[in-house]
This record gives sequence, C-alpha cells and structure tokens, in this order.
Amino acid sequence: MKKYEEKTISSETIFSGHIIDVKVDKVELPNGKTSTRELVKHPGAVAVIAVTADNKLVMVEQYRKPLEKSLVEIPAGKLEANELPEHTARRELEEETGYTTDHLEFVTSFYTSPGFADELLYIYFTDQLKPTHAGLALDEDEFVEVQEYSLSELEALQQSERIHDAKTIYAIQFLKLRNS
Repeated sequence: MKKYEEKTISSETIFSGHIIDVKVDKVELPNGKTSTRELVKHPGAVAVIAVTADNKLVMVEQYRKPLEKSLVEIPAGKLEANELPEHTARRELEEETGYTTDHLEFVTSFYTSPGFADELLYIYFTDQLKPTHAGLALDEDEFVEVQEYSLSELEALQQSERIHDAKTIYAIQFLKLRNS
C-alpha cells in the first residue's frame, strides 16, 4: 500500500474537452472515511528556455483567458498523443517563435498543480537557435507576440507581474543560476 493512499471507489468523467478531461472520483481515505476528488486529466506539456546568441530569452506574450490578462512566458505547448517531449519542444519552439534548434538539453520535469491535476511539464534549454525564416505557425486560435529580453528586463517584468507563471519564473531562476 502506498503511504496515505486514497483508494478509488468510483470515477465519473464529467467533461471531455480538446485539452483536458474532468473527473469526479469518490475515494476511501486512509482512515476509512470517504471523500470526493475533482481531477483534471491533462496529456502533459513542454516548455523551452531558449536563449539567443546575444544572451536574451525568447518569450511569447499571449492572452490567458482564465486570468483575463496577457502574460509574457517562455514558449510552451501540449504534448500530442504518443509524442516524445523533445519532439514537442522543437515543434512548439518553431511554431511559437520562428526559431529551431538541433540541440535541446533536458532540464527537469514537474507537476504543475498536483492537488487537482496530473499535468506533467517538461522543461528544455537551448542556446543554439536558428531562425526558420518560415514565420510563425500558430494554431488558428492562438495569438502571440514574440519578444526577446535580457535577464534584468525579465526581472522587471516579473516584478510588474507581466511574468507571473511558474514555468517562466523557474526559467528566470534557472538562467540566474546558470550565469552565476
């Protein structure tokens, strides 16, 4: 038995969407009592810390509907079925920024919100970018602006909360440590 395991008694999918599914599970707690858990099932995602030859981080600004505001973020996207994370990283980098690379270094992976979601986010790093000259290849419902920022500019954007998501804050900390 896993420590503090919650045994599933029943499970019902209450929503199936293009990106997520939502389930409600009835569980037996370690003390024998029951409770319900609302769960978001997600296929996983990948993000890329992409640094230019002049030591700027390639970022995308996009509107985030749940927050009702735009954020400046590192490029990222959802894993497709049976797709390797490294392939997703290259695809998303190219689609969202117009850059490609032959060198991706795996940095880490982490669960974004394990209290209610199973999304696992993989992070890669590259400082060997090549422009594709093909322009952006965004999804039809995706609107982003590509920007490049120095570390000091990124810190200012974080202070003003234009950068306010975990993966991008992680990327800034990663670069600070890498450059120290």
